[in-house]
Amino acid sequence: MIDEIRVRDLALIKEAALAPSPRLTVISGETGAGKTALISACKLIIGARADSSLVRQGSGAAEVSGRLFASPAAAGTGEGPDGDDEVVVCRKVGADGRSRATLNGAMASATELARTIGPLIELCGQHEFQTLLKPAGHGRILDTWSCEAGDAAAAYRMAFERHAEAAAALEAVRARASASHTQLDEARFTLQHIEGVNPGPGEYEEVREYLSRAEHAETLARNSHGAAAALSDEGGALDALNSAIALLDEAARVDEELAPYAASLRETCFVVEDVARDMAGYCDNIDFDSASLAHAQERMGALQGLMRSFGPSMNEVFARWEEASALVSLVDDADEQIQAAEEKLAEAEEGLQAAARAYADARRSAAPAFAKAVSAVMARLDMGSAELICTVEALDRDQWSRSGPDAVTFEFRPGKSMQPRPLARIASGGEIGRVMLAVKVVLGAKDGTETLVFDEVDAGVGGSTANALAGVLAEVAESHQVIVITHLAQVAVMADAHYTVEKTGGDAPETLLREVSGEERVREVARLLSGSATETSLAHAREMLAAAQDRKAASV
Repeated sequence: MIDEIRVRDLALIKEAALAPSPRLTVISGETGAGKTALISACKLIIGARADSSLVRQGSGAAEVSGRLFASPAAAGTGEGPDGDDEVVVCRKVGADGRSRATLNGAMASATELARTIGPLIELCGQHEFQTLLKPAGHGRILDTWSCEAGDAAAAYRMAFERHAEAAAALEAVRARASASHTQLDEARFTLQHIEGVNPGPGEYEEVREYLSRAEHAETLARNSHGAAAALSDEGGALDALNSAIALLDEAARVDEELAPYAASLRETCFVVEDVARDMAGYCDNIDFDSASLAHAQERMGALQGLMRSFGPSMNEVFARWEEASALVSLVDDADEQIQAAEEKLAEAEEGLQAAARAYADARRSAAPAFAKAVSAVMARLDMGSAELICTVEALDRDQWSRSGPDAVTFEFRPGKSMQPRPLARIASGGEIGRVMLAVKVVLGAKDGTETLVFDEVDAGVGGSTANALAGVLAEVAESHQVIVITHLAQVAVMADAHYTVEKTGGDAPETLLREVSGEERVREVARLLSGSATETSLAHAREMLAAAQDRKAASV
C-alpha cells in the first residue's frame, strides 16, 4: 500500500504530499482545482508514458516520489516487489519529455515500474488503466474469485508446459533426423577422428604432468640426490646440527637458558632426516624409460591435434564428440526416436485435454455465481437492473494458450430488456467505476491489489445511491487501501483521512493539497453538502460525521 507520495512541479502543483490512510482516504475540492493531477502522479509511478505537458509551467521537470509497502501476500505473487516489502520509487519528467526513474535507489525503466509497482496500485475509472475493460484479464479475475477454477488453472498450466516441452522435444528430434548430408558427413568425420584417438576424461592433464616429469628426469634425479646427500652424508647438515646440539647440551649444564635451543635443533634434525629420506626415495623412484616417454609424447600429439581441430580445450572436444554421436545415432535410429517423442507428445496432449476440460468446467460453473454476486453489489449501488454478464466460450485447439482453453468475457447489461455489450462500449466512466467497485467487493482480499484509486466513481450519483456508494467503499476499505476523489459528502464522512485540493488565484495559480480534520473537515463536508458553510450545512455535516463514526465503530 501507499505510505506516502510527494509531488513537485506537476501540472498546477508546486509541491504537495499525500500520506493516505491504510483504509479509506478521500480527496475533495472544487471542480478544476487540480484533483486529477494526483491521478497523473499515480500513473507516473506505476510506469505510465511520460508527457512533458505534465510539467508545471516555468519548471524544468516534474517529480513524483513514493514509498510503498507490499503485504507478504502481494510480495509472494511474483508480480509485485520481491524480498524487501518496502519500495521507494521516483519518477522525473523533464520539460523536454525525457523521463528518468529509480526503484529503491537504482535506475529503472518505465517497464520495471509497471512490473513492480503496477500490481500494487489499480486506477479505477480511468479507461486507459481499467483492467475491467481488458478481456485478457477477465479470466484471471474469475480464477481469483473461484478456488475451484484457481486450482484447475494451476493444473492446466502445468499440463500446458509439459505439452510445450514435449512438442519442442519432438521438433528437435525431427530437426536432427532431417539433418543435411553435409551436416551428417561432418558429424561422421568428427566421430571418426575423435574415436580414432579415443581420449579419456582427464587424460590430457595426466599426460601433460607425466611428460613434465619425464622430460626433466635427469635434472630431477640429480637435484633430489644432491639434496639428500647435502643433508645426510658425512659432513652434511645433519652432522652440523648434531655437533651444535652437543655443544649446547654441554653449555646448558652451566646456563639452563640454552636448553630450549638444543631442543629446537633436535626437532629440526627430525625434519631434516625426513626430508633427506624422502629425497633419497624420490631419486630411487625416477625411472622413465624411453618407450613410456615416446608413448606419452605420441598421445600428447594426438590430443593436441584434437584440440586444434575441435577445441580449443578438451571440454569442447568432448562436447563435439557427444553432439556428433547423437546426430549419427539419431539418423541411424531416427524412426524409433521420432516414435518415442511422438508417444510422449500424445501422452502430454491427453493430459492437457483432461486438464482443459476440468478447467473449462470449473470456469463455467463459477461464471454465473460470480456474475450474480457482482450484480447484487451493483444493485446495492442503485444501478437498477443493470447486470454483469460473465461468459465462457471455448476456443479452437490451436488458440489455446497458457491463459486457458477458453475465453472469459465480462459484459454489461444496463437493463433487463437490453442486450449485453462489452464494458468499454456501453458503460460510462462512472458506471465503470461502480462495476469495478462491485468486483472488488466480491473479490475481497483475493485479488492481490494493495491500493485502489477511484476517480469518477461518484459521477452522476446522489441521494440514496450516494449513501450506498459510501457504504460499499467503506466495505472495500476493509480489505484494500482505498483512495477516492469525490464530490459527495456521504463518501467524505466515511473516510479515515480527508484531504482537500484548492487552487489559488492570481497570474500563476497553484494547486494546494492539505489534510483536514476537526472543524476544517466539518466545513469541507458542509461545502460538499450545500456549496457553502452555512449554520444549517455545518450542523448537518457534524451530524453526518458523528453518524459515520458510530457506523464504523459498530462494524469493528
